[in-house]
Amino acid sequence: MLIGVPKEIKNHEYRVGFTPTSVREAVRNGHQVLVQNGAGLGIGSSDADYVAAGAKMVADAPEIFAKADMIVKVKEPQANERAMLREGQILYTYLHLAPDPEQTKDLVKSGAICIAYETVTNARGGLPLLAPMSQVAGRMSVQSGAHCLEKAQGGRGMLLGGVPGVASAKVVILGGGVVGTNAAVIALGMGADVTIIERSTDRMEELVARFGLGVKTLYSTQGAIEDECAAADLVIGGVLIPGAAAPKLVTKAMLKDWKPGSVFVDVAIDQGGCAETSHATTHAEPTYVVGNVIHYCVANMPGGVARTSTFALNNVTLPFAMAIANKGWKKALADDVHLRNGLNVAAGHVTYKAVADDLGYTYKSAESAIV
Repeated sequence: MLIGVPKEIKNHEYRVGFTPTSVREAVRNGHQVLVQNGAGLGIGSSDADYVAAGAKMVADAPEIFAKADMIVKVKEPQANERAMLREGQILYTYLHLAPDPEQTKDLVKSGAICIAYETVTNARGGLPLLAPMSQVAGRMSVQSGAHCLEKAQGGRGMLLGGVPGVASAKVVILGGGVVGTNAAVIALGMGADVTIIERSTDRMEELVARFGLGVKTLYSTQGAIEDECAAADLVIGGVLIPGAAAPKLVTKAMLKDWKPGSVFVDVAIDQGGCAETSHATTHAEPTYVVGNVIHYCVANMPGGVARTSTFALNNVTLPFAMAIANKGWKKALADDVHLRNGLNVAAGHVTYKAVADDLGYTYKSAESAIV
């Protein structure tokens, strides 16, 4: 199979679909790999590194899209990239379709086979291709939130961990999954006062077993969210419904009770955000203010630490990429229900139910799409 790796073009996105090591593995499996010039510079990998791994370098993205059987990316294809997709071509990347009707419409129109990292599953019911980026984003959320709390950034002028004789900042984390757990790791490490709001009692027991009494847990109710967020200095939104739009746990009306200069970091923004006031921002302009609350809603947070993120992502995406390339997409998906769960759009049909339900498409099962 001919695999194409274009340079990412989303604002301040420095990750890349394949590292040189991944290219070498694909070539070892008998495949050809086209990589766009400069695609790996953001992770410290030169064109020479890719050539040494067996890739052929090309000057521009149109050549890659015109020739490749499978396009491997990181972020969702931008409008000009979607226009280059063709019928039957495989697209393997993050998509986050539920809050993005324009992208969904274009992918359906293209006739391409679109496999989304974020809905591939594993035997434990997890999302293994989303997990490493959720780990990165969860950890970055505290780092970014702490920066936003500085007075020069418009924040309350607080040090997250305080100092002896001065209280540390109160951090409230909405959701105790991968994002929330990793946010707690950093927030606790920095000395913050941490509360996690979670709806699963089993998960809360796991969190207490992991962190001990250093973290407080609360069952998720509207009242608990309102009260805790009003008392918080930093709120981190880390809730997820696989493939579907994120629930709006924070309303605009709630913000009037929040502390002036407090910070809200919405890690769920890829799925539309978990606040009514959230809209996607970029690393170039990461924040905006609503009701005296600083909102940080960067839709590609892990892109800010591109090297760490890319290598972590390739560790989990490469085995599935090789299965698709070695077997062809139909057999690869037929053989592996977990990879099959990643099929979101195929040959003009929406094949992921949560996306179809959220955006009003007729749902066609992935099983029927591979017959």
